[in-house]
Amino acid sequence: MKAIVIGSGIVGASVAYRLAEAGAQVTIIEERRIGGGTSSVSYAWVNACEKLDSKSYFDLNVMGREAHERLANELGGHDWYPRPGVLQWQDANSEAGGIDRENQLEKYEKLKSWGYPAELIAADQLGSLEPDIDPAFYGNRPIIHYLEDGWCHAVVYAGRVIGAAIDRHDARFVRGKVRAIATDDAKCIGVDLDGGGRIAAHIVVNAAGRWANEFLDDTATVPLAPKAGLVAYTMPAGLRLTRGLRTPELNLRPDGAGRLLLRAGDIDELIDGEAPPEAAQEHADELLARARRLLPDLSDVPLEASRVAIRPKPADSYSAIGPIPGLSGFYATVTHSGVTLGPAIGELVADEILNGTERPELADFRPARFKTAVSA
Repeated sequence: MKAIVIGSGIVGASVAYRLAEAGAQVTIIEERRIGGGTSSVSYAWVNACEKLDSKSYFDLNVMGREAHERLANELGGHDWYPRPGVLQWQDANSEAGGIDRENQLEKYEKLKSWGYPAELIAADQLGSLEPDIDPAFYGNRPIIHYLEDGWCHAVVYAGRVIGAAIDRHDARFVRGKVRAIATDDAKCIGVDLDGGGRIAAHIVVNAAGRWANEFLDDTATVPLAPKAGLVAYTMPAGLRLTRGLRTPELNLRPDGAGRLLLRAGDIDELIDGEAPPEAAQEHADELLARARRLLPDLSDVPLEASRVAIRPKPADSYSAIGPIPGLSGFYATVTHSGVTLGPAIGELVADEILNGTERPELADFRPARFKTAVSA
């Protein structure tokens, strides 16, 4: 089978690798650099603990965590997937946007009943875990410690996984822009590239993220509600911090070589994704000011960079993974939780495409739900 994967972020890389591993002739098409879209400006926390509104979505994200571990073991990728743990305060910033208002004790009990690795710690225990945090910042409320959570260095992941698809399984990488999908009698038969040329395929997988609809007509699109967000990076700092921190003022985590990555949901609400990057500088400065209140040793550490991302999100916020009704040979993979779900999406999509299965884990997340809603 000839397969095309459009996009080389964490989702596209995962799908391409698993398809190629299973014997498909895979062509990866990327307009930009590998991992150069939203994957390169993501907070990239790998977790399921923020997906408690839907048990099926929680379970899918748990599968994502497990698939990360499998792939890291296969390809020696523990450098791209550190798992030192994450600490969460009551009313912490949610990575899905906004503030996590769920009662801390109730959330902990639900997570434990669903088998998620977590423990409650008292505020006076925090100093022994992360001594650089200002004691005045954390108050006396209990904190959830997600013992096995971590994050993914998504661009490193994408590069290594695509490299493995090429080196081990003869995948092909093409740098180019897809102008349109090629169809014949309601069947996708390949893609047409900007500037001319067609690449034929039996199946086309759309892993283009926020750009997923740009080369499609209305019959093949997934309704999206993309959201702008800001991440900022400090200069290298000689702190002892090892875990990710989710606090009411911001979320932050180590990002390699002593740098910290910062973001906050309320600041994301102020970001104009169409404005020039310098327009977000005052908001990046506010992130640093908040980080300094949490970690006083950052007092003389400046920012190194800040970046604005447009994050893909289907209109109802849940993943859209599967065939498009009325168009055979075309498969959508659009999700807001791409960093967590990417490796699992790769496994599931390869199984469905190559073995003709319908994986029950994806039953609630089919693109067909949007077509049904419109017709109703």
